[in-house]
Amino acid sequence: MNLKQIEIISIPVNNQQIAKEFYQNILGFELLADASFSENMQWIQLAPSTTSSVSIALVTWFEEMPPGSVQGLVIGTNKIEKDYQELIDKGITLSPIQDDPWGKSTTFKDPDGNGWVLQQSR
Repeated sequence: MNLKQIEIISIPVNNQQIAKEFYQNILGFELLADASFSENMQWIQLAPSTTSSVSIALVTWFEEMPPGSVQGLVIGTNKIEKDYQELIDKGITLSPIQDDPWGKSTTFKDPDGNGWVLQQSR
């Protein structure tokens, strides 16, 4: 086997356009692709930056993955306090910043209830 890395993580959502707005306008993700690939199906792929090696796809077609079922995905930051305040200012509810041996973190949910961790490693 020649497995190298995780490239795309599927994020189950109810409405791809609402989710795309959240990831682009609230979190600042970059849009990598937005194209129809079959009747009533849209491929929407975003990443924290265009240089990120991992991206997300906003999916509506996996019955086994209902919206809100993904939890614990971690987004790294170098400025957690600044990012925390920016997200609060944009109306996002976050948990208090927690200080752990491996770094600082806070949690929040997207509009569909998928859970994210914002983490600044030591």
